[in-house]
Amino acid sequence: MTPHAQDSNTPVAGHGNRAVATIASLTVGAAFFALWFWLLPQWLGFSVQMAGAARWRWLPAVPSVLGFAVALRCVWDFGWTGHGTPAPIIPPQKLVVVGFYRYVRNPMCVGFAAGWIGLWTIFGHPEPALIAAVAAVALGVYLFVLFYEEPTLRKKFGADYEDYCRNVRRWWPRLHAWQKS
Repeated sequence: MTPHAQDSNTPVAGHGNRAVATIASLTVGAAFFALWFWLLPQWLGFSVQMAGAARWRWLPAVPSVLGFAVALRCVWDFGWTGHGTPAPIIPPQKLVVVGFYRYVRNPMCVGFAAGWIGLWTIFGHPEPALIAAVAAVALGVYLFVLFYEEPTLRKKFGADYEDYCRNVRRWWPRLHAWQKS
């Protein structure tokens, strides 16, 4: 959730490292998707139908895998590069904006949402209680970002964060990466 980027003291990864990281992220995203696909559907009340128009439900597998890959790449960046923290209650020491954070301010949330929406589309109708629980969690995340995370970052980073917020939307990705001018 917390934006991060390259600071001037850290070397920029080469294109080879980016390709490896991208492939690894897609692989981890696919593995994550597979985990949820094979292990949890029945527990969550999902059923897979393959007859007739139901076979088209498999189309969302691609954005679902990509969504999970984006979210996991953001988590991976935090854990392996030391640029920040995925825990918004422990914000980074410097406002740094690279990678997916140049397109959307909350790529982990957007990625996981795309992943889950894809899974729900594939598996059909989950239980109404599960829909209510997910809606409550989504509302909680939204309110947390709006009333805690963003004010904390605004206070900590001031005009730089305001500039970032003016140019990068909270939930809807830009088509082109934002470059701070």
